[in-house]
Amino acid sequence: MQNPIISSRGQINVVLNHQEKSRRSRQQQQFLSSEEREKHYVLERVEKELESLVGLTDVRRFLKEVYAWLYINKCRKEQGLKVTKQSLHMIFKGNPGTGKTTVARLIAKFFYEMNVLSKGHLIEVERADLVGEYIGHTAQKTRDMIKKAQGGVLFIDEAYSLARGGEKDFGKEAIDTLVKSMEDQQHDFVLILAGYSAEMDYFLSLNPGLPSRFPVNIDFPDYTTDELMEIGRRLLDEREYRLTKDGEWKVRDYLKRVKAEHKRAFSNGRFIRNLIEQAIRAQAVRLLAEDQYNRDMLTTLCADDFDFENGHVEP
Repeated sequence: MQNPIISSRGQINVVLNHQEKSRRSRQQQQFLSSEEREKHYVLERVEKELESLVGLTDVRRFLKEVYAWLYINKCRKEQGLKVTKQSLHMIFKGNPGTGKTTVARLIAKFFYEMNVLSKGHLIEVERADLVGEYIGHTAQKTRDMIKKAQGGVLFIDEAYSLARGGEKDFGKEAIDTLVKSMEDQQHDFVLILAGYSAEMDYFLSLNPGLPSRFPVNIDFPDYTTDELMEIGRRLLDEREYRLTKDGEWKVRDYLKRVKAEHKRAFSNGRFIRNLIEQAIRAQAVRLLAEDQYNRDMLTTLCADDFDFENGHVEP
């Protein structure tokens, strides 16, 4: 990842390119002594958790920057130096299945361990959880959700839907209530708005004062074909299955074609998971017809188990 780009609105734009930089990553994680490792156990733990996921290499770098800032603030406080808090509200932009919710949950836990948040839980909501049916109802519903998120992270997926109804829609009331709470209680919870990139950009453009309230702006690009295959392999390992070579090439070719045809909206990790689960069901039907149940057959998925033409998995 290149250095974060500071926009004219003061946002930190972090682009996650999903390319492994293993050498640099290893250097970042290695502490000089066991004493240092013990001192920075929170950082080491969160890096190990991220390593268990595919991609997200640059999220690890971003979290290390946040960790370093918080740790240095602690050192400044111990030396009697002035320590100021910063707003940590964030925008996550990208297609479904790119890890946005997973990262939000990890951030909540990380901020709790760093004493930024008092509870570290994640409250995930959508438009229906915030927008009411009459004047005043929306503000109360939104305040209730903010109250539930106190000490943790409030994660609003498809946040742009709050602005879809225009000026007379109650969604504007939800936005106004959120903005007020961000100012009045900015250090009591972290607000993360998430959704498709283009829609989120348009949503932020509707309210000139909104972008500046979210200093961290993270883009989640689609996974590469290799990364999707790695996700598939891990899913199969967890379920004690393996994929034959011809099956692997069939899946890989199909992923390349689907990604090229659905650049605008692609479900990424969810798509490969659904393909795997559909193939497992197809394999079960095949084995039942063949009346063959030895261990090798029970754990093997072949090319014939991936019937993309007659499947029901949406990209």
